[in-house]
Amino acid sequence: MSESVSEAEIVTAAEPEYDPASPAPLNVPRTPTGNAEVDAQLERLADTDHLATDGHVEVYEDVHRGLRDALTALDARPGPPAPPRQYESRS
Repeated sequence: MSESVSEAEIVTAAEPEYDPASPAPLNVPRTPTGNAEVDAQLERLADTDHLATDGHVEVYEDVHRGLRDALTALDARPGPPAPPRQYESRS
């Protein structure tokens, strides 16, 4: 009896078993917005691809905080001055 291992057995042993409960990338496309700060936060969502579901919350909260800060920064920037009022209503 020969103790040689067939090629099919070697290939099967090298491939990991499929585990439907293991983390898997969702491959959701992320379209760049043109705002570097926002794009960095959206790219951070890719970190969830390698985490179990219970680890997603921390990433989502971090991204939400970053996006909220980016929006708040927009409100803090000085905008153009308000146009002068030409007519005052007098009653």
